[in-house]
Amino acid sequence: MGHGAGNHLYASVASRQRQHGAFVDELDEPSVKLGGTNFPKDDATSLYSFIVGPRGHPFHRHAGHRIFTAVSGSGGAQLRFSSASAQQVMEDPRNFVRALRFVNIPPDCMFTVRIGGETWHQFSPLSRNSLHPVFFALSCHTNELGGDLSRSMKEKVLADEASIPALTELLPSEVTQLLEAKEFDAETIPVTTLALDAPTGTLHRLVCNAMRSSAGLLRGAWSSWKGTSGFLSYGGSSRTVKELKAAPAGCLLNRQLSDVPVHHEDTFSLRVTGANFKDASARQLLASVLEGFLRNPPGGVSTLMALRNVLVKPFGLRTSSLGCPVSSLLSPATDTLFANCYAVLDQAVNAADTRAQVILGASDKHLLFRSCAGVEIIDDHHIDITLGTRVHCKNLFGRFYMKAIDYVHRRYVAPAMLRLAVEFALGQVEDFQMKKSLVPA
Repeated sequence: MGHGAGNHLYASVASRQRQHGAFVDELDEPSVKLGGTNFPKDDATSLYSFIVGPRGHPFHRHAGHRIFTAVSGSGGAQLRFSSASAQQVMEDPRNFVRALRFVNIPPDCMFTVRIGGETWHQFSPLSRNSLHPVFFALSCHTNELGGDLSRSMKEKVLADEASIPALTELLPSEVTQLLEAKEFDAETIPVTTLALDAPTGTLHRLVCNAMRSSAGLLRGAWSSWKGTSGFLSYGGSSRTVKELKAAPAGCLLNRQLSDVPVHHEDTFSLRVTGANFKDASARQLLASVLEGFLRNPPGGVSTLMALRNVLVKPFGLRTSSLGCPVSSLLSPATDTLFANCYAVLDQAVNAADTRAQVILGASDKHLLFRSCAGVEIIDDHHIDITLGTRVHCKNLFGRFYMKAIDYVHRRYVAPAMLRLAVEFALGQVEDFQMKKSLVPA
């Protein structure tokens, strides 16, 4: 790869991992489970990302075999393997050293490793006191139940609660002491050296390594300082959003702005059918929909909001990165929270927890708006999700503004926001139901 690319990518991945909800930092091998098992569908695979920093990490092994693809840091990496069995190590710790082999990986290089189950391994910098990370990797566990796992570990795997540290066995202390003893000479271990730019031991190789090392330090520092993030979106739904003639009976929106003229009103509804909503909670479903508004906004709406923010900023109007029907979800106010998380103006959940609603809204120089997001469970296989808005225009500019955006709001903004929020919420429901169905054997 390009000079310094290894350090740059390592820093980017390290930043993204830290922001992930499943981030684990143990055994000098920060990692994240990106994709879990799905045993009801006979899928025993899982996917992890992990990184190894400049200090390397300890010798360890896993019961099952591993396959991972990695990118080495700009100082290169050394992979260390010992095929000594547990019985051989127990008989004589020196058997571990006799079976030890090293593989040197060049800097800024993409490579793939396949490790048999029960194989001891360690990943370290190519040189001592290195300033460069070893590598980052994407690891596929092709069978999370593979190998001789304990009963408790099998239960964790079946419940999709396994992690890289949990599946790791460290080297016995007597072998660790042997490797740390003064008598141990790493120079006597057989080494296989891989190279791409130039053969090892040549001037060309030395110059190339020096250039990659320098570039890596700069690019790694830049990426760490700049930071990075990731974006996730759900789309492609064929579900139809319908505009209703009026808000449903009992909707909280009907009570909003009752003391002032209403210059704009709409309500959109989306019905979900076919899924199993037995024992579902309208409160929890609505919380997932609100999270969907925040985390899964339509890209086109975000672009329109960015353009709108630029145009109205000279007039001192309120700006937001989120579409106006639900933009108040970004409010820092904590006076009234729905599900102890989402800022709302009002809320209502019936006693049976089959209907939940919240009121959102804000006041600006030109208009006052109120929106109602609601979820109603019709039966075990049907739910209705609604998003309605009422607007009172405070002045002529407010009326002009609403006339200008009315068509796009009705035809695109509100329906798209509702559809993608529901897509996100249903994804959360499916994940919950899948985990709930896993019973340890």
